[in-house]
Amino acid sequence: PVMCILSGVAVSSMLTTYMKQVDPSKNVDKKAKKMESNFVMKSEIATVFVGLMTFLLISYTFHCTWVTSEAYSSPSIVLSARTHDGSQIIFDDFREAYYWLRMNTPEDARVMSWWDYGYQITAMANRTILVDNNTWNNTHISRVGQAMASPEDKAYEIMRELDVDYVLVIFGGVVGYSSDDINKFLWMVRIGGSTPRGAHIKESDYYSPSGEFRVDKEGSPTLLNCLMYKMCYYRFGLVYSEAGKPPGYDRVRGAEIGNKDFELDVLEEAYTTEHWLVRIYKVRGLRNRGV
Repeated sequence: PVMCILSGVAVSSMLTTYMKQVDPSKNVDKKAKKMESNFVMKSEIATVFVGLMTFLLISYTFHCTWVTSEAYSSPSIVLSARTHDGSQIIFDDFREAYYWLRMNTPEDARVMSWWDYGYQITAMANRTILVDNNTWNNTHISRVGQAMASPEDKAYEIMRELDVDYVLVIFGGVVGYSSDDINKFLWMVRIGGSTPRGAHIKESDYYSPSGEFRVDKEGSPTLLNCLMYKMCYYRFGLVYSEAGKPPGYDRVRGAEIGNKDFELDVLEEAYTTEHWLVRIYKVRGLRNRGV
């Protein structure tokens, strides 16, 4: 802000000085006329300078408007990107997923997701969520984090406890969207392990032996078999996401996933959006006895 104010003062001062020379009809004393006679085409030079400054100021106004529209005004629910030829592509997966939830699930369905998307699901899908941006109960958020960070059998117990019908995750490995649930996963682990019931969840268990958070073959077995990993990467091992890369190549993490060949035991895939940004799973019912 300080630099903007100083720049404005400087531009105003220069324009004031040169604007006086644009109109030669103003009366000046003889001494001033004598001094000015040493400068040829003074009025023309002042006119060119004022015109140049006006052009630069107008250009900067258009530039600021463009930056605002591109960087600060893009909604988080509709994403856009540029292709190699400069054309724009729109990713409308969030609204697609919420519309599917609204039209294809019971009105009393309960959806489990990380808290970031709680308000959106409530407003656009009109479905009950477990946690949202206003959840103050750390124990409740911790249980959701524990479910995401646990293997399927343990996660299933938590989901049955919370009466979960559907689970929603955000996955950006296909389109390169870095604000997905895999990149947020360590926070789920930390919050999940912050309460007594989640004391068994240790962040160190999700790192590789070298201390890295990896999703490839060098990744931690605990990570490669937890519910979040399986929901994001289910069937992804068959997908070619980038030319010249093997199937199952995660464009955000820049690695081929380490666990490709698995099936889901307690969940079934209900819906995956066009660009795989949103994936929705239905929680299976309890198995009949004797089966």
